[in-house]
Amino acid sequence: MTISWVQAAILGVFACLSSLPGMAGTTIGNYTLGRPLVGGLVCGLVLGDLKLGIMCGVAMQLVYIALVTPGGTVSADVRAISYIGIPLAMVAIQSQGLAATSASAANLAKSMGTLVGTIGTVLFYGTATLNLVWQHMGWRDVEKGDFKKLYAVNWGWPWISHLLFSFIPTLIMCKWGADAVTALKTALPMDGIPMKTLFTVGAMLPCVGIAILLKQIVESAMDFVPFFVGFTLAASLSLNLVSCAVISLIFALLFYNLEMAKNARTTVPAGGGAVDDDDDDEEDI
Repeated sequence: MTISWVQAAILGVFACLSSLPGMAGTTIGNYTLGRPLVGGLVCGLVLGDLKLGIMCGVAMQLVYIALVTPGGTVSADVRAISYIGIPLAMVAIQSQGLAATSASAANLAKSMGTLVGTIGTVLFYGTATLNLVWQHMGWRDVEKGDFKKLYAVNWGWPWISHLLFSFIPTLIMCKWGADAVTALKTALPMDGIPMKTLFTVGAMLPCVGIAILLKQIVESAMDFVPFFVGFTLAASLSLNLVSCAVISLIFALLFYNLEMAKNARTTVPAGGGAVDDDDDDEEDI
Protein backbone atom coordinates (compact mmCIF):
# COMPACT_ATOMS: atom_id res chain seq x y z
CA MET A 1 0.00 0.00 0.00
CA THR A 2 1.21 3.49 -0.88
CA ILE A 3 -0.16 6.88 0.14
CA SER A 4 -0.31 9.59 -2.51
CA TRP A 5 -0.01 13.30 -1.89
CA VAL A 6 -3.74 13.73 -2.52
CA GLN A 7 -4.65 11.05 0.01
CA ALA A 8 -2.21 12.53 2.53
CA ALA A 9 -3.75 15.97 1.98
CA ILE A 10 -7.26 14.63 2.59
CA LEU A 11 -6.09 13.01 5.81
CA GLY A 12 -4.49 16.34 6.79
CA VAL A 13 -7.82 18.13 6.30
CA PHE A 14 -9.58 15.63 8.55
CA ALA A 15 -6.80 16.09 11.14
CA CYS A 16 -7.59 19.82 11.12
CA LEU A 17 -11.34 19.26 11.37
CA SER A 18 -10.94 16.83 14.26
CA SER A 19 -9.20 19.48 16.36
CA LEU A 20 -11.13 22.62 15.44
CA PRO A 21 -13.26 23.95 18.33
CA GLY A 22 -15.65 25.40 15.75
CA MET A 23 -16.85 21.89 14.91
CA ALA A 24 -19.82 22.10 17.33
CA GLY A 25 -17.58 22.89 20.27
CA THR A 26 -15.31 19.82 19.82
CA THR A 27 -18.35 17.52 20.02
CA ILE A 28 -18.20 16.73 16.32
CA GLY A 29 -14.51 17.49 16.00
CA ASN A 30 -12.38 16.08 18.79
CA TYR A 31 -14.89 13.69 20.32
CA THR A 32 -16.22 12.29 17.03
CA LEU A 33 -13.98 12.80 13.99
CA GLY A 34 -10.87 12.59 16.12
CA ARG A 35 -11.66 9.25 17.73
CA PRO A 36 -9.79 6.25 16.27
CA LEU A 37 -13.05 4.36 15.77
CA VAL A 38 -14.29 7.07 13.37
CA GLY A 39 -10.82 7.85 12.05
CA GLY A 40 -10.38 4.23 11.02
CA LEU A 41 -13.52 4.48 8.88
CA VAL A 42 -12.29 7.70 7.25
CA CYS A 43 -8.79 6.33 6.64
CA GLY A 44 -10.25 3.13 5.19
CA LEU A 45 -12.35 5.11 2.74
CA VAL A 46 -9.49 7.40 1.73
CA LEU A 47 -6.89 4.64 1.33
CA GLY A 48 -9.24 2.16 -0.32
CA ASP A 49 -9.20 -0.60 2.32
CA LEU A 50 -12.27 -0.10 4.47
CA LYS A 51 -11.96 -3.36 6.40
CA LEU A 52 -8.35 -2.81 7.39
CA GLY A 53 -9.01 0.81 8.37
CA ILE A 54 -11.90 -0.12 10.65
CA MET A 55 -9.93 -2.95 12.27
CA CYS A 56 -7.01 -0.60 12.99
CA GLY A 57 -9.41 1.98 14.42
CA VAL A 58 -11.07 -0.57 16.69
CA ALA A 59 -7.71 -1.81 17.95
CA MET A 60 -6.49 1.71 18.77
CA GLN A 61 -9.81 2.79 20.31
CA LEU A 62 -9.38 0.20 23.08
CA VAL A 63 -6.14 1.85 24.17
CA TYR A 64 -7.61 5.37 24.25
CA ILE A 65 -11.17 4.52 25.29
CA ALA A 66 -10.91 6.65 28.44
CA LEU A 67 -8.78 9.47 27.03
CA VAL A 68 -9.99 12.91 28.16
CA THR A 69 -8.31 16.33 28.21
CA PRO A 70 -9.04 17.90 31.63
CA GLY A 71 -7.76 21.45 31.72
CA GLY A 72 -5.83 20.95 28.51
CA THR A 73 -3.71 18.16 29.99
CA VAL A 74 -3.09 15.70 27.15
CA SER A 75 -1.19 12.43 27.39
CA ALA A 76 -1.75 11.58 23.71
CA ASP A 77 -3.25 13.40 20.74
CA VAL A 78 -6.12 11.52 19.11
CA ARG A 79 -5.94 13.41 15.84
CA ALA A 80 -2.38 12.17 15.35
CA ILE A 81 -3.43 8.65 16.37
CA SER A 82 -6.37 8.62 13.97
CA TYR A 83 -4.96 10.34 10.90
CA ILE A 84 -1.25 9.55 11.16
CA GLY A 85 -1.10 6.38 13.23
CA ILE A 86 -3.90 4.49 11.47
CA PRO A 87 -2.64 5.13 7.89
CA LEU A 88 0.92 4.14 8.85
CA ALA A 89 -0.40 1.07 10.68
CA MET A 90 -2.37 0.08 7.57
CA VAL A 91 0.78 0.37 5.45
CA ALA A 92 2.81 -1.63 7.99
CA ILE A 93 0.21 -4.40 8.21
CA GLN A 94 -0.06 -4.78 4.46
CA SER A 95 3.71 -4.64 3.96
CA GLN A 96 4.15 -7.43 6.53
CA GLY A 97 1.47 -9.51 4.80
CA LEU A 98 -0.74 -9.78 7.90
CA ALA A 99 -4.45 -10.47 7.72
CA ALA A 100 -6.64 -7.52 8.72
CA THR A 101 -8.51 -9.52 11.35
CA SER A 102 -5.48 -11.26 12.87
CA ALA A 103 -4.25 -10.62 16.41
CA SER A 104 -0.80 -9.71 15.09
CA ALA A 105 -2.28 -6.97 12.90
CA ALA A 106 -4.20 -5.53 15.86
CA ASN A 107 -1.14 -5.58 18.11
CA LEU A 108 0.98 -3.89 15.45
CA ALA A 109 -1.68 -1.20 14.98
CA LYS A 110 -1.80 -0.49 18.73
CA SER A 111 1.97 -0.07 18.89
CA MET A 112 2.04 2.27 15.89
CA GLY A 113 -0.77 4.36 17.32
CA THR A 114 0.96 4.73 20.68
CA LEU A 115 4.21 5.89 19.08
CA VAL A 116 2.46 8.51 16.95
CA GLY A 117 0.14 9.59 19.78
CA THR A 118 3.11 10.62 21.89
CA ILE A 119 4.51 12.69 19.02
CA GLY A 120 1.09 14.23 18.50
CA THR A 121 1.20 15.72 22.00
CA VAL A 122 3.83 18.17 20.76
CA LEU A 123 1.49 19.16 17.92
CA PHE A 124 -1.38 19.68 20.38
CA TYR A 125 0.59 22.04 22.61
CA GLY A 126 2.00 23.81 19.57
CA THR A 127 -1.55 24.52 18.38
CA ALA A 128 -2.61 25.71 21.82
CA THR A 129 0.42 28.00 22.13
CA LEU A 130 -0.12 29.65 18.76
CA ASN A 131 -3.82 30.10 19.53
CA LEU A 132 -2.81 32.31 22.45
CA VAL A 133 -1.68 34.88 19.86
CA TRP A 134 -5.17 35.00 18.33
CA GLN A 135 -6.71 35.20 21.80
CA HIS A 136 -4.55 38.21 22.62
CA MET A 137 -5.68 39.85 19.39
CA GLY A 138 -9.29 39.15 20.36
CA TRP A 139 -8.93 40.80 23.77
CA ARG A 140 -7.40 43.85 22.10
CA ASP A 141 -10.38 44.09 19.75
CA VAL A 142 -12.75 43.81 22.72
CA GLU A 143 -10.99 46.67 24.48
CA LYS A 144 -11.34 48.79 21.35
CA GLY A 145 -15.01 47.84 21.02
CA ASP A 146 -14.44 46.38 17.55
CA PHE A 147 -16.51 43.25 18.10
CA LYS A 148 -16.87 42.39 14.41
CA LYS A 149 -13.22 41.34 14.30
CA LEU A 150 -13.97 38.58 16.81
CA TYR A 151 -15.39 36.48 13.97
CA ALA A 152 -11.90 36.29 12.49
CA VAL A 153 -10.46 35.38 15.89
CA ASN A 154 -12.97 32.54 16.32
CA TRP A 155 -13.27 31.24 12.76
CA GLY A 156 -10.34 32.55 10.71
CA TRP A 157 -7.00 32.87 12.49
CA PRO A 158 -7.13 29.43 14.23
CA TRP A 159 -6.94 27.81 10.80
CA ILE A 160 -3.33 29.02 10.61
CA SER A 161 -2.57 27.10 13.82
CA HIS A 162 -4.19 23.95 12.51
CA LEU A 163 -2.52 24.22 9.12
CA LEU A 164 0.89 24.49 10.77
CA PHE A 165 0.43 21.85 13.48
CA SER A 166 -2.20 19.52 11.98
CA PHE A 167 -2.33 19.67 8.19
CA ILE A 168 1.37 19.96 7.32
CA PRO A 169 2.64 17.34 9.85
CA THR A 170 -0.09 14.90 8.77
CA LEU A 171 0.65 15.51 5.10
CA ILE A 172 4.39 14.95 5.49
CA MET A 173 4.27 12.03 7.94
CA CYS A 174 1.60 10.13 6.00
CA LYS A 175 3.39 10.53 2.67
CA TRP A 176 7.01 10.03 3.71
CA GLY A 177 6.24 7.89 6.73
CA ALA A 178 4.50 5.31 4.56
CA ASP A 179 7.68 4.88 2.51
CA ALA A 180 9.72 4.58 5.72
CA VAL A 181 7.36 1.97 7.17
CA THR A 182 7.57 -0.05 3.96
CA ALA A 183 11.37 0.15 4.02
CA LEU A 184 11.40 -1.20 7.58
CA LYS A 185 10.04 -4.49 6.27
CA THR A 186 13.52 -5.60 5.26
CA ALA A 187 15.20 -4.17 8.36
CA LEU A 188 12.71 -5.65 10.83
CA PRO A 189 11.67 -9.18 9.85
CA MET A 190 8.57 -10.72 11.40
CA ASP A 191 10.54 -13.26 13.42
CA GLY A 192 12.99 -10.68 14.79
CA ILE A 193 13.11 -9.39 18.35
CA PRO A 194 11.97 -5.80 17.48
CA MET A 195 8.75 -6.99 15.79
CA LYS A 196 8.03 -9.51 18.54
CA THR A 197 8.50 -6.71 21.06
CA LEU A 198 6.00 -4.53 19.19
CA PHE A 199 3.46 -7.35 19.13
CA THR A 200 3.92 -8.08 22.84
CA VAL A 201 3.62 -4.44 23.89
CA GLY A 202 0.63 -3.93 21.62
CA ALA A 203 -1.17 -6.89 23.17
CA MET A 204 -0.85 -5.31 26.63
CA LEU A 205 -1.86 -1.75 25.70
CA PRO A 206 -5.67 -2.31 25.87
CA CYS A 207 -5.24 -3.20 29.55
CA VAL A 208 -3.99 0.33 30.12
CA GLY A 209 -7.05 1.89 28.48
CA ILE A 210 -9.50 -0.33 30.35
CA ALA A 211 -7.67 0.30 33.66
CA ILE A 212 -7.95 4.07 33.18
CA LEU A 213 -11.66 3.69 32.41
CA LEU A 214 -12.23 1.60 35.54
CA LYS A 215 -10.35 4.12 37.66
CA GLN A 216 -12.77 6.84 36.55
CA ILE A 217 -16.06 5.00 37.15
CA VAL A 218 -15.41 2.36 39.84
CA GLU A 219 -16.14 3.60 43.37
CA SER A 220 -16.56 0.32 45.27
CA ALA A 221 -15.70 -3.34 44.86
CA MET A 222 -19.29 -4.12 43.80
CA ASP A 223 -18.84 -1.93 40.71
CA PHE A 224 -16.52 -4.58 39.30
CA VAL A 225 -19.36 -7.11 39.15
CA PRO A 226 -20.94 -5.82 35.88
CA PHE A 227 -17.53 -5.92 34.18
CA PHE A 228 -16.86 -9.46 35.34
CA VAL A 229 -20.32 -10.51 34.15
CA GLY A 230 -19.69 -8.98 30.72
CA PHE A 231 -16.31 -10.66 30.29
CA THR A 232 -17.77 -13.97 31.48
CA LEU A 233 -20.63 -13.79 28.98
CA ALA A 234 -18.26 -12.95 26.13
CA ALA A 235 -15.71 -15.64 27.04
CA SER A 236 -17.98 -18.53 28.01
CA LEU A 237 -21.01 -18.00 25.75
CA SER A 238 -19.20 -16.27 22.87
CA LEU A 239 -21.75 -13.46 22.85
CA ASN A 240 -21.13 -10.36 20.76
CA LEU A 241 -21.30 -6.78 22.02
CA VAL A 242 -24.96 -6.35 21.08
CA SER A 243 -26.03 -9.40 23.08
CA CYS A 244 -23.97 -8.32 26.09
CA ALA A 245 -25.49 -4.83 25.87
CA VAL A 246 -29.04 -6.26 25.88
CA ILE A 247 -28.27 -8.43 28.92
CA SER A 248 -26.69 -5.43 30.65
CA LEU A 249 -29.83 -3.40 29.96
CA ILE A 250 -31.94 -6.09 31.61
CA PHE A 251 -29.76 -6.04 34.72
CA ALA A 252 -29.82 -2.23 34.76
CA LEU A 253 -33.63 -2.23 34.75
CA LEU A 254 -33.70 -4.79 37.56
CA PHE A 255 -31.28 -2.75 39.68
CA TYR A 256 -33.29 0.41 38.98
CA ASN A 257 -36.58 -1.18 40.07
CA LEU A 258 -34.95 -2.60 43.20
CA GLU A 259 -33.57 0.81 44.16
CA MET A 260 -36.93 2.49 43.54
CA ALA A 261 -38.71 -0.14 45.65
CA LYS A 262 -36.15 0.29 48.42
CA ASN A 263 -36.63 4.06 48.44
CA ALA A 264 -40.43 3.70 48.47
CA ARG A 265 -40.28 1.23 51.38
CA THR A 266 -38.15 3.57 53.48
CA THR A 267 -40.25 6.65 52.68
CA VAL A 268 -43.83 5.40 53.09
CA PRO A 269 -43.53 4.04 56.68
CA ALA A 270 -42.13 7.36 57.81
CA GLY A 271 -45.10 9.19 56.42
CA GLY A 272 -47.47 6.54 57.75
CA GLY A 273 -46.01 6.81 61.22
CA ALA A 274 -46.53 10.52 61.25
CA VAL A 275 -50.19 10.12 60.29
CA ASP A 276 -50.77 7.52 63.03
CA ASP A 277 -49.25 9.84 65.63
CA ASP A 278 -51.61 12.62 64.58
CA ASP A 279 -54.61 10.28 64.82
CA ASP A 280 -53.60 9.18 68.31
CA ASP A 281 -53.27 12.80 69.40
CA GLU A 282 -56.72 13.62 68.06
CA GLU A 283 -58.24 10.65 69.86
CA ASP A 284 -56.59 11.69 73.11
CA ILE A 285 -58.00 15.18 72.77
